[in-house]
Amino acid sequence: MDTKLQIIETSTPLFQHYGYKGVGVTEIIKACNISKGSFYHHFPDGKEELLIACLKSIDEKITTHITEIFNQYPTTKEAVRAMIDILVNDFEQEGRIVISTFTSIISEIGSLSESVRNACSDLYLKMQAIYSAKLEADGFSIESANSIALMMIASIEGAIMLCLTQNSSQPLKVTARELPKVLNNVM
Repeated sequence: MDTKLQIIETSTPLFQHYGYKGVGVTEIIKACNISKGSFYHHFPDGKEELLIACLKSIDEKITTHITEIFNQYPTTKEAVRAMIDILVNDFEQEGRIVISTFTSIISEIGSLSESVRNACSDLYLKMQAIYSAKLEADGFSIESANSIALMMIASIEGAIMLCLTQNSSQPLKVTARELPKVLNNVM
């Protein structure tokens, strides 16, 4: 495997689990079994440059994952329920939610750079576009679909954060139960 890709693939779960501030270059170098020189050869601007590469890497995984789920179900309500069920299962099996979140990384966003904020924003906009397209297919206007999609992201990402802080899948289960009701009321 290419060293740069190895660094990204090894560092992504570290950032997801411990956050940006919780992982140092020393831990990354050790986990990758590389030298400091090799790290800085691939990421001359350091850990922040690596974080952006990791965000771009999970961007594709997350949007592909969500798209696949949404393409399997005829309505937004069914797709959201299925997606949240997968998140609940991941949390209950692994004690964390890896494939579908980068919330733990961006919870520190206030202290990070504009380029990191932009990378995170791009991913959220892609997620919103997937949700919005499904809502439009359900008959919502573009404006309503965009607003509801934003609310869906906030609900799901907030539930993920609560799962992690409470060490319980209950917030996602509640979101899975209540979000379809909200969608019913809007239709």
